[in-house]
Amino acid sequence: MHSDEFKAHAVASAAMPGVSMASVALSLGINANLLRRWVRDAEVSLVKAVGDGAPKALANAQPASPTFVPVQLPGPTAPVADIRMEFKRGSTTVVVTWPMALATECGAWLREILK
Repeated sequence: MHSDEFKAHAVASAAMPGVSMASVALSLGINANLLRRWVRDAEVSLVKAVGDGAPKALANAQPASPTFVPVQLPGPTAPVADIRMEFKRGSTTVVVTWPMALATECGAWLREILK
């Protein structure tokens, strides 16, 4: 389905430092699991080539060690204490406040009201 050149480009892109396989797969429009399989197959081919008498430079090559890539996460947010709903019908407005701890019951009540 995909050409050997496309696969080689994808595998080479995924091997770059600081790049995730998921981001490479997304940018190429393929499934990340498919890219992982291509990378694994390429590694197996490399191991076989080394075992079959590949050049010394290739035989002595060390696999790239994984590097730590820091990810900036958003700061903690204050938990919402209540669920607030505002209903308007004509000139009448009704505001309902429901405790977040009872969100399931709020959903059931809202389904009944909206029937």
